[in-house]
Amino acid sequence: MAGRVRAAELRTGTAGERCLNEKANHRLSLDARLVKRFPAIRDSQPFDLDIHLRAGRGITVLLGPSGAGKTVTLNCLAGFTSPDQGRILVEDQLYFDASARLHIPPQLRRCGYIFQDHALFPHMTVRENIRFAAAAARSRANRGRSLHRRVAELLEAFELGDLAARTPAQLSGGQKQRAAPARILAGEPRLILMDEPTRGLDTRLRQAFYAILRDTRERLDIPVVVVTHDLEECFELADHICLIEKGRFLQVGPRDAVLARPASVDAARFLGFYAVAPAQIKALDPGGDTSRIALANGDIEGPYLRGHLIGDRGFVCVRETEITIHAPDAHPSPNCLLVKAVSATPCARGMRLQFEGGLSATVNEAKYDRLRGHDRVLLEVPSRAVSFVAASASATVA
Repeated sequence: MAGRVRAAELRTGTAGERCLNEKANHRLSLDARLVKRFPAIRDSQPFDLDIHLRAGRGITVLLGPSGAGKTVTLNCLAGFTSPDQGRILVEDQLYFDASARLHIPPQLRRCGYIFQDHALFPHMTVRENIRFAAAAARSRANRGRSLHRRVAELLEAFELGDLAARTPAQLSGGQKQRAAPARILAGEPRLILMDEPTRGLDTRLRQAFYAILRDTRERLDIPVVVVTHDLEECFELADHICLIEKGRFLQVGPRDAVLARPASVDAARFLGFYAVAPAQIKALDPGGDTSRIALANGDIEGPYLRGHLIGDRGFVCVRETEITIHAPDAHPSPNCLLVKAVSATPCARGMRLQFEGGLSATVNEAKYDRLRGHDRVLLEVPSRAVSFVAASASATVA
């Protein structure tokens, strides 16, 4: 199937499986403490990157807006940018240590870096691109069998045999997507870095690349770090998420943990699908495993908030998709708030309604038409969906 590593080869012990499944005897990992300062230049503002990135096997996604420090992070890992402070450890090898004045040059780091434009050598054919990377690796695996055989295995695994004699200018976007990781794997990397690898691609090509990356992840025991600003891409790929903004991590943890429980109001707002409202804890019942939380429009029940005290102020965070909107004359559940809508904005799922007090929810157009004649509506908030974050909450590792 075009755009994917051949499924039959990946399920069996064929050449494609062998070339993709050359794992180290023990698990590789990344531990990078990075501090990099950029002073103000002309009209630009000063920028400081200060993060601690740890990644194991699987895909770690750095999710953040433009200017958050994502690409700077990758460039530090690859050796293109030298941090001002910190150290970079991949498995048991130091790539950088500011205190020891150690900086391993990029060509010796064995980092596979896939740029936004795939960065294939334009003057080389697909076969020559892969052969160049394999020859540069100079590993035991390459000395144990011919370069010709290794290149042939990668061409076969990524369905590039018919394209081997073409240059990058003669390839489509989807074909470049297959050629770029094939060349990266030929170099036997210890770390794979990807900078917005699907930017500018249509939905079909994006999905094809995701399939390639997932297949590759399953067969390589090395960290893969992907940079993106796209939340949907993060959902598709991430095993581990680092929310990054203004050079700092807002939250770090397994994908489901980060998406299910934002650790701060900044993280919740950054994710974009949470309704966020100021709140105060009114009551705590450890025996009943519940709490009462006061909002501007009334009280709601939430789960027991371990580690918090009655009177604590902070923010309630609820996924907008968990909130149900009813007409004001509906029979309310115990967890309903009577609120006034202050704005309505079209969105992909219908209409996004903003309510007084800070809460928001999304309804389809048919339901919006039924509700638009009412000055106020009832918001039903399931207690299980309620998260509470303290006003002082900062970056958290899940």
